[in-house]
Amino acid sequence: MLQFFYITHIALHFIVPGFVVALFFRKKWLVAYLLMASTILIDIDHLLVDPIYDPERCSMGFHPLHGIWPVLLYGLLCFNTKTRLIGIGLVIHMVLDSIDCQLTNGIWFQFPSG
Repeated sequence: MLQFFYITHIALHFIVPGFVVALFFRKKWLVAYLLMASTILIDIDHLLVDPIYDPERCSMGFHPLHGIWPVLLYGLLCFNTKTRLIGIGLVIHMVLDSIDCQLTNGIWFQFPSG
């Protein structure tokens, strides 16, 4: 069951941008989709920890590129026309990861302790 949930979560990182592109960016759909879907590369910060994937760990607030300050920056990227598509893709990614945290751990964001 956990593997199905994980595969579904990864698939949503490609499906949700497709819906956003279909609704708002039809004229430049290919470029818009490729840019938004490529934001999955933000998960490169998962390589900094061991194990790389832990179903008990909330990535939001734990991995460096999933922290509060980067997330705020991703939101700001949405307001500039040159960075809008990447910003939207990153915000979608963070929302999906936050939903994953809620479903698996009962939290939206893992704030650092201490």
